[in-house]
Amino acid sequence: MSSPPSYPGIRISGCRALRAEGSSNAESLDRLLPPVGTGHSPRKRTTSQCKSEPPLLRTSKRTIYTAGRPPWYNEHGTQSKEAFAIGLGGGSASGKTTVARMIIEALDVPWVVLLSMDSFYKVLTEQQQEQAAHNNFNFDHPDAFDFDLIISTLKKLKQGKSVKVPIYDFTTHSRKKDWKTLYGANVIIFEGIMAFADKTLLELLDMKIFVDTDSDIRLVRRLRRDISERGRDIEGVIKQYNKFVKPSFDQYIQPTMRLADIVVPRGSGNTVAIDLIVQHVHSQLEERELSVRAALASAHQCHPLPRTLSVLKSTPQVRGMHTIIRDKETSRDEFIFYSKRLMRLLIEHALSFLPFQDCVVRTPQGQDYAGKCYAGKQITGVSILRAGETMEPALRAVCKDVRIGTILIQTNQLTGEPELHYLRLPKDISDDHVILMDCTVSTGAAAMMAVRVLLDHDVPEDKIFLLSLLMAEMGVHSVAYAFPRVRIITTAVDKRVNDLFRIIPGIGNFGDRYFGTDAVPDGSDEEEVAYTG
Repeated sequence: MSSPPSYPGIRISGCRALRAEGSSNAESLDRLLPPVGTGHSPRKRTTSQCKSEPPLLRTSKRTIYTAGRPPWYNEHGTQSKEAFAIGLGGGSASGKTTVARMIIEALDVPWVVLLSMDSFYKVLTEQQQEQAAHNNFNFDHPDAFDFDLIISTLKKLKQGKSVKVPIYDFTTHSRKKDWKTLYGANVIIFEGIMAFADKTLLELLDMKIFVDTDSDIRLVRRLRRDISERGRDIEGVIKQYNKFVKPSFDQYIQPTMRLADIVVPRGSGNTVAIDLIVQHVHSQLEERELSVRAALASAHQCHPLPRTLSVLKSTPQVRGMHTIIRDKETSRDEFIFYSKRLMRLLIEHALSFLPFQDCVVRTPQGQDYAGKCYAGKQITGVSILRAGETMEPALRAVCKDVRIGTILIQTNQLTGEPELHYLRLPKDISDDHVILMDCTVSTGAAAMMAVRVLLDHDVPEDKIFLLSLLMAEMGVHSVAYAFPRVRIITTAVDKRVNDLFRIIPGIGNFGDRYFGTDAVPDGSDEEEVAYTG
């Protein structure tokens, strides 16, 4: 990856004053702090927060519905661009998180992950827990953070993979039992007091921003936060600040300002700085854009069908059902009925490719029977919405207690590219055999994106089974070329795809015919059209 442009030593002013003229530091503290001795009952425990991929971004003024995530891989199925990683450093309570949220709102791009360094405090020993309870443990020292976990997490996020992030409980100084799952991004914003304290970590950051806020302001903010949100008393907060926070800032944090590409004085009020940052990030994202569907349309032509493809035997019964569902005059009721029959046959056929092992059972007559049993851990079905969900009942009918996940992929009307809008996958899906379901596959663009999502969640490629009622040869080749160990199973393969990416002779838009909705003009067979703006 090429080195990003550098902005050594740039300081951006133009921020409004944060304190009225003539107000002393002492007056500011007296005005903002509660009286000493006032009782404060601790709130519910405060934990570190990491923002996952948002279908919605809620701000103080509005809620932004984000567009879908465009392809982060090429026609070979391999990653073509890493996420753009922004590092936000600065002292405790300097306003890093606020600046991060302002950048997210101003960027207005889909799939942004906000990763907080607060999530990565090390697990304390009993002795350290005792020290922390008496404000005698230095949480502002580099040794307090698990840099190995930070680096491995950021690397995986940049590669578009899913990660598990610890949730830190500030009231008990410990990690909670549950970890938060984050996945993929166009932009990653990593913020923390030691964001620039590790050389390997620095190399992962494409842009480094230091939020420089007056020390008195930071102290006031820390006092308000720790007293009102973390249930601490004023004496303990001031003791910790004088003993650890201020010395650590002077020794470890302030020197890293020279490593920043941009220094932002006075933090969130500096709109000039935010605008400059946003402009640069947008320019970097534009350079990374690519067209996957166009590449698929021109690749892998005139090749024999792959060995990983299995087509349900075209018996007179199967061909008769295809005749009915392909007929444009078929009523919706008949279309649904015969589609469901084909789905059941397809699912039953697909299950024969799962691994089985020999086993012996005892019959009611007291005799041994040498049979077969499933050799995997569990089966999970994942439907590509919306048409893919119509296959879920057939899967549930033959697989008892099967787990179901969903992926929403839609075509951007302006670019013609598939976009990932939403996903919900069961926990520990990486251990399962996954049946990926979509009713039609034309170019293979949506199927490839769904497979890429599963791979990013550590599902082995040879444990993925792509099932579709109807596929075009182009889609078969696209998926098989990019993911040669994925098993592709269908009831029929048609030869061509037209200029509008419709399968020829085809079946029409399956979702519209099944659900009785109006077709979108010029839409592809395999995804619904999403209007993004």
